[in-house]
Amino acid sequence: MRRNDRPEAKASSEVRVLPTIDRLWTIHDVSAFLGVPVGTLYQWRHREQGPPAMRLGKHLRFDPTQVRAWAAEQVA
Repeated sequence: MRRNDRPEAKASSEVRVLPTIDRLWTIHDVSAFLGVPVGTLYQWRHREQGPPAMRLGKHLRFDPTQVRAWAAEQVA
């Protein structure tokens, strides 16, 4: 197809804004941030004591904002 034969895209005045989302942390990221072993994080999760986590398929992920909030609560 030649350039001039392409259908023209309609101009849109709407701008789509996607929400900004921090990259989710792995258990190793959280371990480094909190300065605790990975095994401790797994124990806390089992006992429902540690920072909130979520499963994405077989992967365990943490929201950095929630981890920081949880850490701040532990200090207070």
